[in-house]
Amino acid sequence: MSSDLTPYTGDRLSHARAFTGLTDEALRVRATVAARDKHADDLWSLTQAFLTTDTSAGVRLSPHTLRAYRKGVEVLVEHAAANAWNVLHPGRREPSMFVASLTAAGLKPATVMARVAAASALYRALRWAGATDADPFADVKRPKDRTKGIVKNPPYRADVIQAMLAEADVQERVLLLLMAHAGLRIAEALAVRWEDIDLPARRLRVTHGKGDKARVVPLSARLREALTALRAESASSGGHLTTFRAYSSAYERLQKVALKAGVAHEFRGFHAGRKYAGTQLYAATKDFTRVAGFLGHEQVDTTRRYVEVPEDDLNDVVEGFR
Repeated sequence: MSSDLTPYTGDRLSHARAFTGLTDEALRVRATVAARDKHADDLWSLTQAFLTTDTSAGVRLSPHTLRAYRKGVEVLVEHAAANAWNVLHPGRREPSMFVASLTAAGLKPATVMARVAAASALYRALRWAGATDADPFADVKRPKDRTKGIVKNPPYRADVIQAMLAEADVQERVLLLLMAHAGLRIAEALAVRWEDIDLPARRLRVTHGKGDKARVVPLSARLREALTALRAESASSGGHLTTFRAYSSAYERLQKVALKAGVAHEFRGFHAGRKYAGTQLYAATKDFTRVAGFLGHEQVDTTRRYVEVPEDDLNDVVEGFR
């Protein structure tokens, strides 16, 4: 089966029904045995069933997020086995030691936070199953990253975007521009269908953004041109824009484009393109609220982490002080 096929949420829902269809006692026993045996696959299956049926994201939780949660559950179970944890009733200091061990292993604060989020999800699943009342990560201190995200992963420079566009094929060009001009997340970009696009009105509807929120974004002239070229090449005007739908396939294709363009050392995945869009829009509007709506952020504080503000942004203003 091709890796470009997107996960079928019906399979995830069917998997969840294998747990929700159990009696309360049977579910409790199944979760208890998995925790006792420190069986990573079974504990992940339980966690996935919980995330699918008892969280706000549900079946729309992105494959990327699920991969991160699964890795976190595996890391926790491995640590628990190596340190003789009682998973259902961990010692009071053991969760803090787990976090400390991740930091000591050299993981970045953001990665540690992701691992702790996965561990918390596992214990929420165990409580959901009635196997424990423990919430060991509720009060655990997380490491703080003092370096701003915009510094660690800044927006792509304009010359990098232009170099990649020059080497991209029509599908890759559309994908790049959906992020760098329309500000879409990679999952949103890969999910766009022709029916979501209104070229005469110069807009695109994101039907299922993060948190399942819809929004409408404007289409730049460059993106409309690329979409028109893609439609002319496509055998059908229906369905999704790209023939590749998996995150890994999209990453590999754009990484190769960056290599051909001679900017492989500048390639940092997808989010830097989205930050490019946010930074360009802020430079034109000086309005974080409008940029937040464009990027699909609920909180303006989140948007501030996406926008690179020039260090000399206030020079002209201060110059006129009296």
